[in-house]
Amino acid sequence: MITVSLCMIIKDEEKVIARCLECVKDIVDEIIIVDTGSTDKTKEICLNYTKSIYDFKWTDDFSLARNFSFSKANKDYCMWLDADDIVTKENQEILLDLKSTVSLDTDIIMCKYNTAFDDQGNPIFSYYRERIIKRSSNFLWSGRVHEAICPSGKIIYSDFAVSHKKIGPGDPDRNLKIFESMIAGNVILNAREQFYYGRELYYHKRYKEAIKVLNVFLEEGNGWIENNIDACKILSYCHYGDGDEKFALRFLLRSFEYDSPRAEICCDIGKHFFDKNMIIQAIFWYETALLCRRNDKSGGFVIEDCYNYIPYIQLSVCWYRLGQINKAIDYNNLAGKYKPNDSSYKRNKEFFDHIN
Repeated sequence: MITVSLCMIIKDEEKVIARCLECVKDIVDEIIIVDTGSTDKTKEICLNYTKSIYDFKWTDDFSLARNFSFSKANKDYCMWLDADDIVTKENQEILLDLKSTVSLDTDIIMCKYNTAFDDQGNPIFSYYRERIIKRSSNFLWSGRVHEAICPSGKIIYSDFAVSHKKIGPGDPDRNLKIFESMIAGNVILNAREQFYYGRELYYHKRYKEAIKVLNVFLEEGNGWIENNIDACKILSYCHYGDGDEKFALRFLLRSFEYDSPRAEICCDIGKHFFDKNMIIQAIFWYETALLCRRNDKSGGFVIEDCYNYIPYIQLSVCWYRLGQINKAIDYNNLAGKYKPNDSSYKRNKEFFDHIN
């Protein structure tokens, strides 16, 4: 059985840190806490779980703090969590099984990260991250913000999933401030940093600036395929935000330059035509979304509902708009197979039952 060091970097997390540590305290073999300047009771709470607590001066560089936390580990593998992450009961069992079955020649264990949920708590947005890393392979984190380890060696994909359950808004300006500090210091952003900087600008509704940054990112041609596709998607949102629907559609279509269509993009194109009451075109794109093959292991951001529930529920509405009631009912029933408790499905079903 492999041994695992949990390595965390934290600051002022008194509201959530116990919740996180309770999930894994009996599964991991060591807990390493690196505190970057807490002024609340975070460290006091952590003392109930570990004595291995280290102070680290925050320098607006997540990778430095992550690498410091890994340097304090002593077990076979390092696993990272953020303070507002949780591991469900089901996934605790999966992690225990993983520890007993994985071979020691494994360098990286990729695990699903669930970051958005529906009203019933089911994950609707997820992607794989390098979650458990062999200590002796000496991997290093890179990137001051949105830090990552580039996976190499023997990589396996696990069913183990971590859920990001944030409480409160946090600091919405933190990442943008770090990027702007880098630029002010004449740091040249690499392709990955350009992408995330453009995304932060979009989140802050600075659409014109985001458009400029992401256009440069795409034109330089150094981006990873999934980031290129997401950049097209974000550029479309920026143009919608800026009132330019024509360019918004063009960027959604441009994503097809980089790889086969993603259901997420097809649903966005379907919505574009649906909003313009071009129902036949909308139907085409929602049907195309259903044909897209979902690939969780691509490393991209996956909106699970785009591969089933969203196109089915939208096709129901589209066919109703065209007066095809039976088709509308059929598609609503298909949507219900995926999310039987969703309010849109239930509202549609009640409506169709009433008119029939």
